[in-house]
Amino acid sequence: MKKQNTISSEPGQTNLLKKGTTINGDLKSEGDARIDGNVNGNIDVKGKVVIGSTGKIIGDINCAFCDIEGNVKGKLLIKNTLTLKATANYTGEITTNKLIIEPGAIFNGSCKMDPKSYGQSGSI
Repeated sequence: MKKQNTISSEPGQTNLLKKGTTINGDLKSEGDARIDGNVNGNIDVKGKVVIGSTGKIIGDINCAFCDIEGNVKGKLLIKNTLTLKATANYTGEITTNKLIIEPGAIFNGSCKMDPKSYGQSGSI
């Protein structure tokens, strides 16, 4: 059974996982998170997740906003905006309201954009 690592912080605060650090298990936070290390597990963050250029995630990510510069393999459920930066390497299934892919980013998988999934109005 996977161990769940809960990082507590107030909304608006950022948790940092530095390069050279590995978490084997799920990460959950009420605030934001920046990951420059490795996570082998799921990430559930109420705010924004930033995966730095040295970050490597194998697992699902559920958050409001997400910027990916590093390597991610798993399902993404992003309530607002997902940005795949030029250095990003992503494989998996995306569900988001808005998707930004910078030139140079690698994206292998599928994407579903459905604002109705999040209770937002509007059309695509």
